[in-house]
Amino acid sequence: MSSKQGTVIRWDATRAFGFIRSPGTSADVFFHVRDFRGSAPPREGLAVTFEEIHVGGKGPRAMAVQPTGAVAAGATAGRAAPSRPAARPAAGHSPRQQSPRRAAAADHRRARNTSGGSASAGLALLLTAGWIGLLAWGIWTRQLPLGWTLSAAVAVNLVTFWTYAADKNAATQRRWRTPESSLHLLSLLGGWPGAWLAQQTLRHKSSKREFRAVYWLTVVVHCTALAAWVLGVGR
Repeated sequence: MSSKQGTVIRWDATRAFGFIRSPGTSADVFFHVRDFRGSAPPREGLAVTFEEIHVGGKGPRAMAVQPTGAVAAGATAGRAAPSRPAARPAAGHSPRQQSPRRAAAADHRRARNTSGGSASAGLALLLTAGWIGLLAWGIWTRQLPLGWTLSAAVAVNLVTFWTYAADKNAATQRRWRTPESSLHLLSLLGGWPGAWLAQQTLRHKSSKREFRAVYWLTVVVHCTALAAWVLGVGR
């Protein structure tokens, strides 16, 4: 972990995250609002100091982000009055980081997200097994051509995963994004297993509720249509 200085070049207030550009780092550094220690919300152009970390092979991340002026002011105040005791918070107003209620709420949210992710993973694996079974049955009963079916299934999932990766890279570099409708179309055409894998491994489009709702709808529609064709429903 190293202490660095930089400038906030992007801040998304809706999603509560942004990026810092630092002379000592080749890539822009990601940070979340919970890692920001300032009295006012972050803004683009704000000079900050931060601790840079690297986790799980992902890009750099900033921790303990605070405005440069706040660091200098804190150091000056410490030299001017070294023996002054720390001010006690007013009754009923404990510091944010020491609030048991806030800490419990944060732990509850993390636990809920973890359990939700586990349930989603279990459902995705179950549906993938069923999807592969339907393809195998269609090939066995000669309702689906072997070569074309396997080639198309592999190709559409590779293209879907690559498209998610390209869209995340575009988001990081602030370049032209892939429309969400295109991502959903790939899922509808059979690339939904690749889309789910990309969401989990790349952490892209994995927390946006509206997108996830439409994604699961494409999974249901695709699997229902495939089952109706392979099983000969209505024939």
